Amino acid sequence: MEAAVVRYHRPDYIETDTGNKVCRKSAIFGSQNIVLGGKTIIQNNVVVRGDLRRAGAGHAVAIAIGKFCNLCPGVIVRPPYKTYKGVFSDHVLIEEGSIVEAASIGSYVHIGKDCIIGRFVMIKDCVRILDGAVVPPNTVIPPFSIVGGNLATVVGEWTDAAQEVMEDVTTRFYNQGFVG
Repeated sequence: MEAAVVRYHRPDYIETDTGNKVCRKSAIFGSQNIVLGGKTIIQNNVVVRGDLRRAGAGHAVAIAIGKFCNLCPGVIVRPPYKTYKGVFSDHVLIEEGSIVEAASIGSYVHIGKDCIIGRFVMIKDCVRILDGAVVPPNTVIPPFSIVGGNLATVVGEWTDAAQEVMEDVTTRFYNQGFVG
């Protein structure tokens, strides 16, 4: 998998102390309920719904996103339900137009363009979801799977090099995707 480096104009982004880059044209709701692990990029027109958090007293994290995650333009991320937290691990790429309500996403995961990931889906480490896939609610996707279709099923096995591939793609994008 070879991802092209896409250049973004640095002044369009806010950079946090931990290296997260958030586009000023994204919509972040309930930011007090969202945790970004560091070196995550949230691009333009992304919607992250941290305001859909558990009800009740105390502080509750609605969405936790790990390091070197990349949410491409038009992605919508929301927790799977008001009483459950959505968790992303490290080196996750979610491409344009995808809607994600997963309960958890493992490390080294690539979600293609225009995918729908239903409520309470659990995506294990080293998974690739092909463009346009619709993953129904409550699905568990095993590690090293390639998933596609509507309704999504396992269509292949991802190579043992998946971890290296995703680390390379996400870190290269983070390091080279921005210009002054």
